[in-house]
Formats: sequence, C-alpha cells, structure tokens
Amino acid sequence: MALIALTEENFEKTITENEVVIIDFWAAWCGPCKQYGPIFESVSEEIPDVTFAKVNTDEEQGLASQFQIRSIPTTAVMKGQIVVFLQEGVFSEERLTEVVKKAQALDMEMVRKKLAEQEAAAGQ
Repeated sequence: MALIALTEENFEKTITENEVVIIDFWAAWCGPCKQYGPIFESVSEEIPDVTFAKVNTDEEQGLASQFQIRSIPTTAVMKGQIVVFLQEGVFSEERLTEVVKKAQALDMEMVRKKLAEQEAAAGQ
C-alpha cells in the first residue's frame, strides 16, 4: 500500500478500516525527518498489508496534539484503533520492520484486557 497523508478528516476512517496503521509524524523543516522519510517509505513498500501514514505536524496540529507529539520524527503504531507504540527519533529500516512485525503479531484481546484492568485500578 502506498503512503497516505493522514489528516483530521481521514483519520477516523483510516484507523477504523485498517487493523494496523503505522504513523510518521514529521515536518518539512525537520532534518531528521528528511533522513527518516525514505526509510519509512521503503518499509511501507516491503510490508504492503499494513497501512503506512504520514502526518505533517505543521498542517495537522490537531492530530499532533491528540498524540501529544513533543518531538519529531515520532513513530506511532495503532492496532485495533489503540496506540500500542509511540517513540521519538529516527529508526533504522531493520528496527522499523521489527516494530511493524511485532505489532502485527500483538494479541489485542490481551491488550484490551490489560487496559481494562488499568482503568479499573485507576478508578478505585
């Protein structure tokens, strides 16, 4: 699948219709983002059954705020509409591929159970 530009307008549809979404938060003026862009694109071509999206933080400040982005580039991984990974910095192609593969293998039933337990504990 080709890279998509993720916006506030297509965000909900994108995460609802795709099981795994890998998001690169970036900006045109960011040097490390320029270094990371080709890596992100290369991995997106290697793993076509996962949706890869880019968020221009200058243009999509609402999404950047929603994800609490403080530094770019930042990579977010969503599976089943839940953020399961969020990390700043440039990844190597190998590291990004590893993160994507782990996300694909993640047991979301277990994740949802742990989230429910944490919410219950916080509410008491």
